[in-house]
Amino acid sequence: THLNSARFIFHVTMDTEAASLKLSPPVLCTPRTLTDREKELYRRRLGDVEVGVIRTIQHRLCQMCLYPQWQNIGRVDVVQIYWVNSEGVFKCPEDQLPLDYAKIYPDPELEQQILALAIRCIHSEEGCRWTGQMKQLQGHFSTCAFNVIPCPNRCSVKLTRRDLPDHLQHDCPKRKVKCEFCGSEFTGEAYENHQGVCPQESVYCENKCGARMMRRLLSQHGMAECPKRTQPCKYCGKEFVFDTIQNHQYHCPRFPVQCPNQCGTPNIAREDLANHVKDNCGSALVLCPFKDAGCKHRCPKLAIGRHLEDTTKSHLTMMCNLVGRQRQEILELRREMEELSVGHDGILIWKLNDYSRKLQEAKIRSNHEFFSPPFYTHRYGYKLQVSAFLNGNGSGEGSHLSVYIRVLPGEYDNLLEWPFSYKVTFSLLDQSDPSLSKPQHITETFNPDPNWKNFQKPSSTRNSLDESTLGFGYPKFISHEEIKKRNYVRDNCIFIKASIEIPQKIMA
Repeated sequence: THLNSARFIFHVTMDTEAASLKLSPPVLCTPRTLTDREKELYRRRLGDVEVGVIRTIQHRLCQMCLYPQWQNIGRVDVVQIYWVNSEGVFKCPEDQLPLDYAKIYPDPELEQQILALAIRCIHSEEGCRWTGQMKQLQGHFSTCAFNVIPCPNRCSVKLTRRDLPDHLQHDCPKRKVKCEFCGSEFTGEAYENHQGVCPQESVYCENKCGARMMRRLLSQHGMAECPKRTQPCKYCGKEFVFDTIQNHQYHCPRFPVQCPNQCGTPNIAREDLANHVKDNCGSALVLCPFKDAGCKHRCPKLAIGRHLEDTTKSHLTMMCNLVGRQRQEILELRREMEELSVGHDGILIWKLNDYSRKLQEAKIRSNHEFFSPPFYTHRYGYKLQVSAFLNGNGSGEGSHLSVYIRVLPGEYDNLLEWPFSYKVTFSLLDQSDPSLSKPQHITETFNPDPNWKNFQKPSSTRNSLDESTLGFGYPKFISHEEIKKRNYVRDNCIFIKASIEIPQKIMA
């Protein structure tokens, strides 16, 4: 415990001679009765006086114990022991008996005994190894490394003396610190705010251009000197690094350029130049609007009107010729479309819709013939066509369906063998449901007669719809009565199939 709070209290019964006893001091800060050793000392000097039983009571008190009652005695830094008689006008702090100020006396002898005691520093458990007499303790405190003291800079921090140098050098907010760059002196707290903003400190450019300068020059450098500073393009407004903006202007879409036709229009944005030349530039050379018709004239846009007025007749002639060429192209395209729609596998399935109406029409118009779409026996092969007389033809007129095959002029006739000599099969397809009954198609097959004129190489002038030349086939293919027996007519339509048997080696 600290010396200032030490308390030494004896509860003894003794007469006035006991004041000269040399007693060992009791434990600090603990009010107690005498030890057995102390009792023995009293018996030797005073006889068998009962120790610990209070009769005529006297006490020894330190100044600190007496202080709460004795307001007029100032606190001192050394131990002072007082004899206290138990006759007074205020209460003793030990037994609450009345005390009298006039009967309080110093006891310097016991005080000296206590001050001569050998003790350890109160910070011994914390690591202090000092030992000495109690009277030396206060002097030791002034140098003890483990003693807690306030910061001399009055920063309100309390810490051990051994931690004080580091605190004063690094942590104390009221320490004096001199800036190494500008030389100004600051308190520790102010220096922390000054760090990173000192105008004299040497720093690198924030744009990473590599330049190093005092912080106070950094703003001017970043605005006017740094090659890595960002700067907006004055034409398009986009921001670029300064050392690349010159290259950007060679591609900037809003950079002003001159019209290549020298029309005099100022400040044309690069991205608008193409539209200007195309639509607005009066000096741009343009082609005549009738260029597709064959006019090759080329002149400035401002002069094109005069050209159109002067060449109206020639332009009209060009347009007439163009219409003729386009008509021919249309016919050729139609022919090609027809060729593309033609089958190339030697099989034709021909659907005749609206059968009942067409049959009545055939009955009214004698020898009325219907023609199928053309088809080829194979790719690059013979071009054929099927024709039908719904009310019959020749011996089958009025009672039968007649079916014929015709050879038409084809694109590849010069590459083929003539006359046409491959087996031909006609079928009238039964449209009955296969799941209910087996279809019974009407089928007829023949081998072309090489002497028949229609199987010779056709002339290129013969029309595929020419009714003057009949094909080869069956005038009595099926009677009208047979057609009605099964589902040869269904949903008012019939299907006629023609197939050509071509050897595989020819198709290859």
